[in-house]
Amino acid sequence: MIDTVRSADGTPIAFERRGAGPVVVIVAGAANDRRGDEPLVAELAAEFSVVTYDRRGRGDSGDTAPYAVEREIEDLAAVVAAADEPVIVHGISSGGALALLAAAAGVPMARLSVFESPYRGETEEVAEGYADEMRELIASDRWDDAVALFMMSAVGSPAEAVAEAKATPVWAELRSFAPTLVYDAFVMGDAKVPDELASIATPVLVVNSNGSTDWLKAAAAATAKVVPGARQVELDGEFHSVPPERLVPELSAFYRDPR
Repeated sequence: MIDTVRSADGTPIAFERRGAGPVVVIVAGAANDRRGDEPLVAELAAEFSVVTYDRRGRGDSGDTAPYAVEREIEDLAAVVAAADEPVIVHGISSGGALALLAAAAGVPMARLSVFESPYRGETEEVAEGYADEMRELIASDRWDDAVALFMMSAVGSPAEAVAEAKATPVWAELRSFAPTLVYDAFVMGDAKVPDELASIATPVLVVNSNGSTDWLKAAAAATAKVVPGARQVELDGEFHSVPPERLVPELSAFYRDPR
């Protein structure tokens, strides 16, 4: 059943809850809504009460202008408050970056795990003006170009991979998320690990895949270095993904750790 909570600015945020046990809120990454991580959710729901929600501008949630990262932090805070009990948060990709910013801003979390928040190192740069270019493409209704820009500049996909994706049914789904891609661009900022993450008091687990690119592995290490007491673990997987049957046992052990 879909429930709705009002964010601080009045925006309706849609969420679902399934399973029983300690509450785990999933924060989706770019080009995803509350249904996008179904295999992970299903695996977690065997031992946890899993809450998935549509970030603003996606699915059944509203989208009040003007956008600001602070509004998305308030959205997550509203979802956390709706649980009315201690909440664990798991953020995926840029959703992990959002969850880290929320933790630094004081959103209450018993524990926080993040999977491959796509920060860049000092030698790895996101194309200059990426967020502004994305905003202009969306304003001009050039959604296909926006998705292509996201794939090449943010994900690092080669042009040929983008061309192949355009020929698949997946492209239409990616295109439907185009207006919110600029939101993730603002969440990532200059793509460096934010200094404010050093204020996080919540226990944090940083996870990455051994099948990902070197810059994503470096991003995980950099995140764990900035967040006080954070633990990093690398699991067997593919590019930017780890099978739920490998990921969930690691998450579960961290979530249930009494320390």
